[in-house]
Parts: sequence; structure tokens; C-alpha cells
Amino acid sequence: MKKLPLIAALAACVALPALAQSQLTVVNFGGANGDAQKKAYFEPFEKSSKAKVVGVEYNGEQAKIKAMVETKNITWDVVEVESPDVNRGCDEGLFEKIDWSKIGNKADFIKPAVHECGVGTFVWSTVLAYDAGKLKTAPKNWADFWDVKKFPGKRAMRKGARYNLEFALMADGVKTADVYKVLATKEGADRAFKKMTELKPNIQWWEAGAQPPQFLVAGDVVMSTAYNGRIDAAQREGKNLQIAWAGGIYDLDYWVIPKGGPNKELALKYIAAASTPSAQAEYAKLISYGPTNTKALALLDAKVQEKLPSSAANSKDALQFNIKFWADQGEALEKRYAAWATQ
Repeated sequence: MKKLPLIAALAACVALPALAQSQLTVVNFGGANGDAQKKAYFEPFEKSSKAKVVGVEYNGEQAKIKAMVETKNITWDVVEVESPDVNRGCDEGLFEKIDWSKIGNKADFIKPAVHECGVGTFVWSTVLAYDAGKLKTAPKNWADFWDVKKFPGKRAMRKGARYNLEFALMADGVKTADVYKVLATKEGADRAFKKMTELKPNIQWWEAGAQPPQFLVAGDVVMSTAYNGRIDAAQREGKNLQIAWAGGIYDLDYWVIPKGGPNKELALKYIAAASTPSAQAEYAKLISYGPTNTKALALLDAKVQEKLPSSAANSKDALQFNIKFWADQGEALEKRYAAWATQ
């Protein structure tokens, strides 16, 4: 009889690792995106796997992942990262290599979603947004964004060189398909900054994704560059904000697994579940970010699709954000932007 407490104690010890692995920490950027992930991904996965999903919000700090991997103290299991970070983190050995046989058929995903260290989870776009209630004529493109005579008033733009230089070239008549080819030359970069200088007196800078819809609703600006998901969230709150999709720059966010994490297999199961057509379609209904699994589009009605950056109509004149270009030339262009901004 005296052995029974000992046996019970041993059994409890054996059960501890299993208990520890039944919790999955998923990190994302919060906001409307975080809310949509909770409903479309967290809650269904908890029911199907019996694992508890704990959501953590962050601001894209790759340094936190690096510190965890280097100290071997990994508390994040699955992390949403932006495209430049999936490449950089993969090169630095911060992420596990993805076993795609456990995720799904690569052929079902849009090409940029398939990465050796990450799984593309949604398509988002930086677009031209405006308050339809405050403009008699709707702007159609970046040339209109720059036209302060036809559309007097301030414009809001994200603080930095990225996206703005591409928009400047499109406003100056460069075709979408040629933007990075032109920007890669000295003459092209000069042309972009010259065009930015034209608009400079009318620019109000933003640094957080929540600011463009706030600026537009308050009437501080007549147009703004903005993340399409933020405009969608404002529309769902009854705000009369609209998007001109021509020349939008689209990109992907990815799921990654920090290298050496204790819950790799459960993490892969979560990513696989969040990559199914049904889960991605549910997510797209909650926030207007496009699915990366192409089979999800067939599950969405026309009303939902017309707000997605990846729909046929909205993507026909879109530009894919060029990660390699910004990795190669970004530092120099950001330094030039910083100097230009203070002039």
C-alpha cells in the first residue's frame, strides 16, 4: 500500500511533458487580424486538437525570436512574420525548416506562400484609401493621389522609403510591371525622390497601421496610403472609407516556427489546420486579407471577394512587394529618405 503514492507520483511525472505540450502559444500582430485569427484558427483548433491556444500580440520584433533561439528559452511556438523577416530569419537559422508533407499540397498554394522556413498565411495590400463622404470625385490611382489641384488637402503616407518610392514612380507614369526595374537605377531613384518632393508640403506621416483610418475619419487628410485590412475594419464599423486598388502593393505574412521549440509537431498541426481552404475562407470573411490556399476562393461569395487584394479584379494592376530589391537596396534608400525628410 505504501507503494501506491509513489506510483501515483511517478505517473504524474510521466504525464507532465504531455500536459506541457497541450498548450500552443501563437504570436500575431493583434488588432482586427488577431481577432479574426482567434475565431477562424484558434477556436476550431482547440476543439479538434484538445490543445489550448494562447494568443500573444507583438510588433514584429525579430530580435525577440533571436534572443529565444540563442538562449534556448523558446516560449513562442508559432509566429506570424512579414515577408522580409521570413527570409532574414531563415538565413540566420532562427526558424525550423517546414515539412510541407505535413502542411498540404504545395500546388494548392499561391507561389509566394511556399517557403522553406515559412507558410504564407494571407495576402495583404498597401493601397490608396479615401473617405467617400468627403470627396465629390473618387481618386482612381497614384496620379490622383499626387494631384493636389484636383484633390486639395493633405495626404497621409507611411514614414519611410518603402512603398512610397514605388507609389511615386507609378504616379509619375511608370507601369506597374516596370517599377522595380526603374527604381533599381540611380536615375529611377532620383526620379522617385523628385516626385516625392512635389508632394512633400502636403504629406502627413503615419507610423502605425491604425492611424490612416483615424486621419481620414477626422478629416485631417483627404487620402492616405493604408493597409487594406485596416480600411476593411473601419468599414465594418460603419465608416464610409473606400479603396482605389490600382497600383496597390501586395505582400504576404507567414507562419514560422522558432528553431528548437518544444512543440514543433503541434505547431505544424496548427499551421496545417490554419492553411486549409475552409479555415482560410472563414478568416477572409472576418477580415479582408486574401487566402494563400487557392481553393479557399471558391468558398467565398462575390461580395467577400470584391474586398480581397488577391481577387482577380483587385490584383490585375497590383505590384508584388519585392523582398530581394529591398534587402539589396533598402538600407541605402532608407538613409536617403531620412536625409530627404529633414530637408
